This record gives sequence, C-alpha cells and structure tokens, in this order.
Amino acid sequence: MPDIEIPAPTRRRVLTAGTAVAAGTVLWNPGTATAATPAEGGRSAAEWTARKSANGWPVLDTAPAHRVEGAGKLSVRLAEGDAATVLLYVLRRYCYEIEMLELLDVEGFTADRTVRADLESNQLSGTALTVKQVYYPLGAPAGNGMSADQITVIEDILADCQGVVAWGGEMDPLKQSHFQIDVPPHDSRLKKLVAKLNGWEEHPGKGAGAIDAFQPSRLARARKARSAR
Repeated sequence: MPDIEIPAPTRRRVLTAGTAVAAGTVLWNPGTATAATPAEGGRSAAEWTARKSANGWPVLDTAPAHRVEGAGKLSVRLAEGDAATVLLYVLRRYCYEIEMLELLDVEGFTADRTVRADLESNQLSGTALTVKQVYYPLGAPAGNGMSADQITVIEDILADCQGVVAWGGEMDPLKQSHFQIDVPPHDSRLKKLVAKLNGWEEHPGKGAGAIDAFQPSRLARARKARSAR
C-alpha cells in the first residue's frame, strides 16, 4: 500500500516526549523464569522458560520485519498476521499524533529470553513492542514520564483497539513504553478489530492519520473505555 500523505490538521497537537528518569528497584517474583541475575537499575532479571509468552502466544525463534506505513523507513519485527496489523496501527498513530519515530526508537520481537517482568515476555512472541524505552523504562514513575497530551492520544488508541491492546502505563510494574496484544490467538475480539482496521484502510478520512483524539466525543469515549479497563 502506498505511503499516506498526512495533511497538517489545524487541531493536531505537537506533542514532545517527556523526560523520564531511572526508576528505583522493582520487586518481582516471576513464576515462569529462572536464574535471576542483576540487571539495570538493580532489578531482578531472569530467563523466560515457558513455551508461551505471558499473553498466551507461542514464543518464536524469529519474526519478520514489518514496515510502518507513512513513517519513512521505520520497520519493526512482529509476529505475522493479525497481531502485526493491530500493533502497526498503534505505531502509525503514535508517529502521526505524538512523535515521528526512528528505527532505534522501536523494538518488537526479541529472541533474548532475559526479562524483568512478565509483560516483557510478550516480545518473545512478537506480540508486543516498546517505543522509546530509554525514555520510559520499566518501573519509572508516571510523573516523570509521558505528558498529559501524550497519554490522551494513547488512551484514544486503546479505545479504538477495544480491549485487544494493553499499555504498560496501566500495568504493574509500570512501563509506559510498552504496548502488547492482550488477547490470546484466534480470539474473536482480535478478528473483529482487524476487520475494522482493514475497513478503515479502504475509506479515506478514517483511521490513522485522520483522527483528532482531542475531539470532545473522542475524549468522552476514551474516558468510558478507561473506566471499563
């Protein structure tokens, strides 16, 4: 599909990344990891030994790179199929509405089984990614992380994703850079969301690149979705 030409909407916010500081120690007792070792910030790191990641998807040996449309040469390694469709939508909206990302800003699939929290295991299955992890590391206080406007956009993205995507900024331990598929493979909610996203691609003026997350109706919808999570 060709790149999308993004006009400069009059109401689009220019959002800048907040400054994140290193967090203190996070206490974690992983039930499916072994061989704890020292890690960055004094956190415990361990090897993930399960065949599935924490969200129920199979751990992969490798995953293909997927280009993020409308974001230059940006690509990310993700599991094939529906998981990639959804996470690429998240990335496109982040690039269009928060900050255009570079290749080194994003990490998807990794074969490194060393994790510091269950949520990080989901990158082993190619069903999670991080955005600017250096700025928003595991356990960093929310007050030192993303701005209110950035969070507004993310909450609108989550509302669009109808419970299929979870954000590390609402998880424990906190990791604002983290986004993951939050339903198991073949879940009907995932199929329904992918059908909706694909439908938007076929209709100009809908989907990523054509959304103002700050419209009153969208703000109200995001608040309702947040209360339901």
